Amino acid sequence: MKIPAFCLTLCAAMGLVAQELPLHERIVVFPPGAKPIGPYSPGIIAGDFLYVSGQGSRTPSGEIPAGFEAQTRQCLDNVKSIVTEAKLTMEHVVYIQVYLEDTANYDVMTKVLGEYFPKTPPARATLGVYKMPTSTPIEINAVAVRKLSMKKPVVPAGYKSPSPITPGILAGDRLYLSGFLGRDPVTGVIPADPAAQVQLALNRMKETLAAADMDFSNMVFINPYLTKNMPADVMNRVYAKHFEWGNTPARATIPVNALPMGANIEFTGVAIGDRSKRGAVRPKNMPPSPTASPCVLADDTLYCSAKSGFIPGANGGIHAEDVENQVRQTMRNLLDGLEEAGLDFSHVVASNVYLDNLDDFAKMNGVYGKYFTRIPPTRTTVSPLPPVSRTRNSQGHWPKLEEISIIAVK
Repeated sequence: MKIPAFCLTLCAAMGLVAQELPLHERIVVFPPGAKPIGPYSPGIIAGDFLYVSGQGSRTPSGEIPAGFEAQTRQCLDNVKSIVTEAKLTMEHVVYIQVYLEDTANYDVMTKVLGEYFPKTPPARATLGVYKMPTSTPIEINAVAVRKLSMKKPVVPAGYKSPSPITPGILAGDRLYLSGFLGRDPVTGVIPADPAAQVQLALNRMKETLAAADMDFSNMVFINPYLTKNMPADVMNRVYAKHFEWGNTPARATIPVNALPMGANIEFTGVAIGDRSKRGAVRPKNMPPSPTASPCVLADDTLYCSAKSGFIPGANGGIHAEDVENQVRQTMRNLLDGLEEAGLDFSHVVASNVYLDNLDDFAKMNGVYGKYFTRIPPTRTTVSPLPPVSRTRNSQGHWPKLEEISIIAVK
């Protein structure tokens, strides 16, 4: 059997994490039995943090356990195997994103999470997506801090939540923020006005920032997740009022299939305490935006907004009809931001790939993998919504078939 090149690269790195590493080193974490299904690393240690790829519910032998509770445990066991291989514990985990095929399983997932995080649960965002690779019903990625002494919970006075979630986790100077829903946590009421839903979610994020002596100007990256019931223009209009023009956080705005408890908007993200170590990074071909900076540098870490195969400029649009060529343009767009910060793809430690149709998974991997010739970053891949109709619009542009956001470390 021919072994894919990306597997050879990763397998060569196995065992290296058994040694103690200086904080400035970067290394792949590859637990025994791990079988990546694409050009990505199971885990990467970079600086103060361990980044963990999205893990599904399949066992090392490729089976999916029966029942959602067992599937969630297997998913978390897969995360734990990477954390353990890095000589850390689940208590070191400061942030997770949970992707559910069916948000009706939210309560079961929350119950199982409590078993794995009995003390201080990590900050958490949960969203419902259409499909995930290998037909897993749940996928979880994670960030862990290497020194447990750096981890501190941030909880506003009187904070209410329908789930046992830590609203914020401070890891050194980095604040990881849970997903805040446009839903009243006490009454469960979702305002009828979409703008009020957005404001409610942002108010809750603001409270947690304030509890850490921060505000929106400290934000470096935000994920707005919205359902079909949340107009994007309404979300953007309310959102933009909270940030300085041209100095907004990097952002990946992802329409999703569903959100927990019927919510239509959710905001999650990362902030840095020392604003002198924060700076927006904007390539010359990108004008300032009221809603997103192309990338934002937070000390040694660069957070880049999600990019698609959109060609910027006066005649901008998506001109490629197939996923391969759209990925090529996406990577070119991402490289613009990296180079503006003096980095390249070798500095990327984590990525999120949002794919229109998972039938294109192998095609996407074929192009994506060519940009990471040494150590591929960790990665989470999901299909947030049912596939779109692949037809040109009135301007002759094709629909977006993929979108990718990245994190890089100097």
